[in-house]
Amino acid sequence: MNKSELIDAVAQGADLPKTKAQDAIEATITAIRTTLENGDDVRLVGFGTFSVSARAATTGRNPRTGEAIQIPASKRPTFKAGKELKEAVNS
Repeated sequence: MNKSELIDAVAQGADLPKTKAQDAIEATITAIRTTLENGDDVRLVGFGTFSVSARAATTGRNPRTGEAIQIPASKRPTFKAGKELKEAVNS
């Protein structure tokens, strides 16, 4: 499912016009993004948790030359599925 298919599904499921469903999805994505940018978690009970995890700096190898390269520390968004979502997927 891509974003436009998600918009269609939300519009149909909530009996909303597509423009309102698109606005709602965009607002949700923006709220999640902003919260993660601020270093906080987004917990949706029964669905899962969006959070930010830190990756330490490491030394890697260039696969073509074998030369050692420094990979800088970074942050990345992560998602951990909630119990109800896991059960739904595994049933």
